[in-house]
This record gives sequence, structure tokens and C-alpha cells, in this order.
Amino acid sequence: MVDKNIKRPEELLKIMKASSMGDACFTHIIGYIREGMTEKQIAGEIEETLKKMGSQGLAFPTIFVSGENGADPHGSPTDKRIEEGDMLTMDFGAVIDGYCGDMTRTVALGSISSEKQKAYETVLKAQEKALSLCRPGIKCFDIDKAARDIIEKAGYGENFIHGTGHGVGREVHEEPYINKKAGDEDILAENMAITIEPGIYIPGRFGIRIEDLAIISGFGIINTVKSEKKLLIL
Repeated sequence: MVDKNIKRPEELLKIMKASSMGDACFTHIIGYIREGMTEKQIAGEIEETLKKMGSQGLAFPTIFVSGENGADPHGSPTDKRIEEGDMLTMDFGAVIDGYCGDMTRTVALGSISSEKQKAYETVLKAQEKALSLCRPGIKCFDIDKAARDIIEKAGYGENFIHGTGHGVGREVHEEPYINKKAGDEDILAENMAITIEPGIYIPGRFGIRIEDLAIISGFGIINTVKSEKKLLIL
């Protein structure tokens, strides 16, 4: 068991506060986005909003990618202008007293294809299934497999190119790592803070990821991210 990343109550409160700040930022940014803006412009607004809210830094460089750029899960914002039909993926985190938040939402700009709708619903189903399994004593491998099985069954197995999640604390990426390489000793424990973030990435076309930050409790999870997960069409 990776018990070194079990958090004290005061640490969890800081993580929860960082997540709450992320939710507020997301609410602002979906009202700010307009067709024709650049990825860099919107990423800058996310970072400025977090700063105004009191974030003491960024948990990691903000990701805001659109359209074909979304196919890179770690893509950096560019001068690309967002346009009708784009999927927009934003991944960001506030920092409170040294503790990180981390959330991802993907939204649509205008009408989208049935394929993009299907891919989004597949990611959401996988994410919610993985979250439902999170509790003390479960193996990280089994959580990853549950999400991966759903995505593979839908025909997107080769397009899920990273792990399902990771621990969060003073570093935005900590043990335990929830992926297909996790061993028998990689087991969730009460008061760990983890992300669940499956995704689908279609090279040259689009990407979709949905990420929440959850605290493992005695009864399951406390999801610290409250932002809407049904597909939002701006």
C-alpha cells in the first residue's frame, strides 16, 4: 500500500479549497469563451482568474486545446482560434498553501458530430464507473481496467493513451498511479486524494478528457470537483 500519500485532514481541506477555486474558474470561463478567441487567450484568462481568486500559483501549466490540438493530452495552448464544431479541453489547477487542485472539462463550441457526442458519452461513462469503484482497499489496476474496458468496448481502446488517474498533494502528480502498470501493492486507502481522468484522443481531429479530484473516504469518495459533466455546448 502506498500509505505515504495518505493526507491529514488539514491537507485535505486545502485540496478541497483549491478544487472549489477551480470550479468557480470553470463557471467564469464558460461564460467568457467566444468563437474566434485563441487558445492562448483563453488559457491566459483561466490563469488570471485563478490568480484573482487567491490561488498562490498554478498546479501546472494550464492546458487549453481545441479541435485537432485536443488530440494531444498534454498539449500547450497555441494561437489557433477556436471555431464552430470544436471540442475544447481545459485542464488546470489552483494552489492553496502549497496543495494542488486538478480538474479537466471538455466542452463543445456550437453543434458537433454524432461521433464526437458518442466519444464524449463513452469517456463520461468510463469516468463515472471508475469513480464508483474508488474506496479503501481496491487495487489501482482494477480501477484503470474498469475505465479502459468501457472505452475499448466502444471501439476507442487505442485512443486511450494514458493512465486513469494519480495521487495529488503538494505535487500534482503523486503516488498512487492508477494505470495498467499498477501492481498488487498499489491500493487505495482512506484519506488519499486522487484524480480520475480517462480520455479519448483521435489524432488530427479531436480529444476529450473529463477529470475529477476525489478524496477516498470510509464509504467511497468525496468528489471535490462539482462542475457539470454532462456535455456543455457553448
